[in-house]
Amino acid sequence: MNIDNNDILIRLRYALDIKNTEMVEIFKLGGVDLSKEEVLKVLTKSEDDLAVTETHIACDDEMFESFLNGFITYKRGKQEPKPGQPERPALTHEHVNNLLLKKVKIALSLTSEDLIEILDDAGVTVTKGEIGAILRREGHKNYQICGDRYARNFLKGLTIRYRG
Repeated sequence: MNIDNNDILIRLRYALDIKNTEMVEIFKLGGVDLSKEEVLKVLTKSEDDLAVTETHIACDDEMFESFLNGFITYKRGKQEPKPGQPERPALTHEHVNNLLLKKVKIALSLTSEDLIEILDDAGVTVTKGEIGAILRREGHKNYQICGDRYARNFLKGLTIRYRG
């Protein structure tokens, strides 16, 4: 079963017990203006492949990455851009599962060891090298795409850690 961006957001919100009003704020910090009603439509599973229905708004990769950038700002505070830097980080258009691990790691101030423990809590054994490959910049010779299984188990491990 493929995991889509809406599903990831639903699971992340549950794992970290993020309230609806906080979701609106996080999206706004990432540069996406959504009402509480629109956020609730993003937090529904898609029944079909239509982008927007009466009850569902599909979360595309750009919206997802913007949310994760907003989540970092929400958890760690706004950083003043250095001279010449853009106000908001440029979107990387990297694989969504890699973004999930990287940006949640930053937002929650996790170490690579924490990621290994979180995955271990979900019953998945990974090495520091495997985590390092997932966290590398796309294009690096050791870069690895993070599969759906890792992403799903990372979210499961977060749920165990933060709600268990």
